[in-house]
Amino acid sequence: MTTLRMAAVAAPFGRDLEAGFALIAQLIDAARADGVRLLALPEAALGGYLANLDGDAEGPPALDADGPEIRRLSTLAGDMVVCAGFCEAAGGTRYNSVVCVSGDGVLGRHRKVHQPLSEDASYAAGDRFAAFDTPVGRLGMMICYDKAFPESARALALDGAEIAVCVSAWPGSRTRPAADLAQDRWTRRFDLFDRARALENQMVWLSANQSGTFGDLRFVASAKVVDPGGDVLATTGVTAGMAVAELDVRAALATARRSMAHLRDRRPEAYLAPAP
Repeated sequence: MTTLRMAAVAAPFGRDLEAGFALIAQLIDAARADGVRLLALPEAALGGYLANLDGDAEGPPALDADGPEIRRLSTLAGDMVVCAGFCEAAGGTRYNSVVCVSGDGVLGRHRKVHQPLSEDASYAAGDRFAAFDTPVGRLGMMICYDKAFPESARALALDGAEIAVCVSAWPGSRTRPAADLAQDRWTRRFDLFDRARALENQMVWLSANQSGTFGDLRFVASAKVVDPGGDVLATTGVTAGMAVAELDVRAALATARRSMAHLRDRRPEAYLAPAP
């Protein structure tokens, strides 16, 4: 039996890159001391998220995917595998991206495909979901609103992802906010998506999220690790922290898929949209 100790973080990140890197270093050190080998940090961990979702917010600093900030993150990761969100500069275009690194460099990258409200005023959209191999197994990544679409996680599962890492800057409700974030309808949706995507694809799910407040947004935190049966193994609740769990990933996948294997039992020919 080979177990993997993994963790998902809920933490506040703002515009100050140096402060962000200081917090990342602390989190990586704490995770390493606890034996964690795979660590998921939130969306926009490098430079913070948008101050609002109305299309008029000043965005975070745009970073080159091959630039010094990503190399610095890789150096901090060392013998661990670390996923973190950032604003990616690609020529004159900006993407809301997440990168997966180890001390050996970049292992994978994803550009957010689905954009809520007016996020498209700040970022261009990505156009694919793809899994990739790492020292801790085959991973797939997505960002925040991506997980509201079942096709996102299913595409990663069909590409062989054993673990999905979803990094978020998921806020509480703006129209009907609850005084207690634990009772907020957007917290409930965040948690439901995490559990449903893990269960329907019978895969391990790491969900990281921003915590605290930034601009007009109040984030729900709720970082967690979910097993292939949709059970939450560890969670931070609605506060900052690190959700840590240990699992034999391949054994858990094999057990979940032994009798009712959702990927095996698919009937793609039945899912075609009706002709207009």
